[in-house]
Amino acid sequence: MTREEELIERLMKEDEDFIKIKKAHIEFARQLDELEKKPFLTPHDEMEIKIIKKKKLVHKDEMEKILRKYR
Repeated sequence: MTREEELIERLMKEDEDFIKIKKAHIEFARQLDELEKKPFLTPHDEMEIKIIKKKKLVHKDEMEKILRKYR
């Protein structure tokens, strides 16, 4: 296991903010997977995908900020 993975694992046990952000990031990834599995995307689906990707990126950035504090 890398130092980065160890840090993430530790934060998932100790840092409430990191836990919430990581869980939300995982949920956005799940939602994206569901939408992208559809055989046909409506314009609404395509807009939803863009919105979810932006939210997911914001959460990834927030996780990175927390990780930087502990490095």
